[in-house]
Amino acid sequence: MSIAAVRSYFAQFGMENQVLEFDVSSATVELAAQAVGVIPARIAKSLSFKVDGKAILIITAGDAKVDNVKFKSFFHTKAKMLTPDEVVELVGHAIGGVCPFGIKEGVDVYLDVSLRRFDTVFPAAGSGSSAIQLTCDQLEQYACGFRGWGDFCKGWQETP
Repeated sequence: MSIAAVRSYFAQFGMENQVLEFDVSSATVELAAQAVGVIPARIAKSLSFKVDGKAILIITAGDAKVDNVKFKSFFHTKAKMLTPDEVVELVGHAIGGVCPFGIKEGVDVYLDVSLRRFDTVFPAAGSGSSAIQLTCDQLEQYACGFRGWGDFCKGWQETP
């Protein structure tokens, strides 16, 4: 899958032209923040885990880190990130462009409360040089496999 798959996904909502493509890399939170022109916390990063043999995505604010205790309490297992090959195989996007849009069937997506601080956030859009600006309500609405909001992270509360 790719930015083309994400554009195609958003076409059903008439939003394909809102996908941003950059001449520079946006594959990390810091690079994405520079490309978009916002603080890193407003980048909605996608973290890929394996739970009960299947892939899940947790979308967090750019300054948040998964809290292992909270993760285990919610999912009843230790946090185990997918390898880059597993991400492509199970989710459908490569590292740097992972997002909850145009992903493979069966991937559960959770949004972390760290995102709610912002009017809009910028998740990737299928490539390491793309993003789309969405409100949290839009992110919830358009995320494939959306299963709910949760408090999975730490570290972001200290960020202004």
